[in-house]
Amino acid sequence: MRTELVSEPGDAARPNEDFASIGLPASGQGGSLVLLDGVTPPRDGTGCRHPVPWFTARLGGALAELTVSLQDVPLAELLSRAVSRTAGAHAETCDLSHPRTPQATVVLARWSPETVEYLVLSDSALLVESPDGTVTALLDDRLSRLPRSALATDALVDSTVRNREGGFFTAAADPSVAVRAVTGTLPRAGVRALAALTDGATRWVERFGEGDWADCLALVRKEGPQELVDRVRALERADADRALLGRGKTHDDATVVYVEF
Repeated sequence: MRTELVSEPGDAARPNEDFASIGLPASGQGGSLVLLDGVTPPRDGTGCRHPVPWFTARLGGALAELTVSLQDVPLAELLSRAVSRTAGAHAETCDLSHPRTPQATVVLARWSPETVEYLVLSDSALLVESPDGTVTALLDDRLSRLPRSALATDALVDSTVRNREGGFFTAAADPSVAVRAVTGTLPRAGVRALAALTDGATRWVERFGEGDWADCLALVRKEGPQELVDRVRALERADADRALLGRGKTHDDATVVYVEF
């Protein structure tokens, strides 16, 4: 098995808000990956005394433990438990009802000799390559399907579509969000490789149009996750007038996890 993980902050002066891990049980019978993209907070606060990296470390750490130790529990239930555990760690000191309480996108994958389970919540991506080379992108596309008018300002997003029916969902303080995730199970024999990417890395496909998902996974497999991140950074620097990035950050935290069976 080949595993690679790269995570690079968008701004060297700011902490990386992503989290990623790969778990390989000592039994050698399976493993898991966890990928979180912390949501950058607004300038006017989140109602929480803790920064986003604190939240992603807590939630990601819980998920890394649970996906390996509780292999018979569905991923959605594990996400619910991890959100509850993380919320309990700061419920007494923070306003967890604030719409911008620390939160993150989630990608989980767990494999055994028989199956590969997956969970995707919000706009990170999980790419699955089959033995014949076909690549399938497992996505939660609710955010991308919203009209641009619904995303005009942070205040509008927070009051109308963030963690609301008809909008999009992230893992924050409400464990019931787990039922909103895109989940499924694939036969292990039908999966040759997995690549999980935060939206700072998916820009290569989704913003800059340098290739499709199959091209993206082929690049990661042949030249490694760091090459994908390096190419995204070069494209970002070349987009000086932000024509392709629009309202997005010039550079975003970019994380890629690659597993080849």
